[in-house]
Amino acid sequence: MTYLVLYVAGIVSIWWIYRVGWLEALKTILAVLIPSILIILFNVKAGRLLFRSPVVGIISVLPTAVFIFRGSQPLVSGINNWIDKKNNDFSEMQDVVDAEVVSAEEV
Repeated sequence: MTYLVLYVAGIVSIWWIYRVGWLEALKTILAVLIPSILIILFNVKAGRLLFRSPVVGIISVLPTAVFIFRGSQPLVSGINNWIDKKNNDFSEMQDVVDAEVVSAEEV
């Protein structure tokens, strides 16, 4: 079952990269993965610490998910801004040729 989920996630990721481009797809994937990983890690650790069972921590994910998601948004936006900055720096470094448009009547 895990392989099926990973297979479907891989196919969806490839389709998304094809549809919007690799840069936008990377930003979207990071915006989903970072909060998800933080939520899972926090609830497993909290479950072990508070209830001595990681299963209870996973079950209690809903109340803490909202707070962790909101708290991780500055990190996600910082990473996305860094990716955009690197992309803009690269596009400014490329050679640009200025040309004037001359109509046929002026010649």
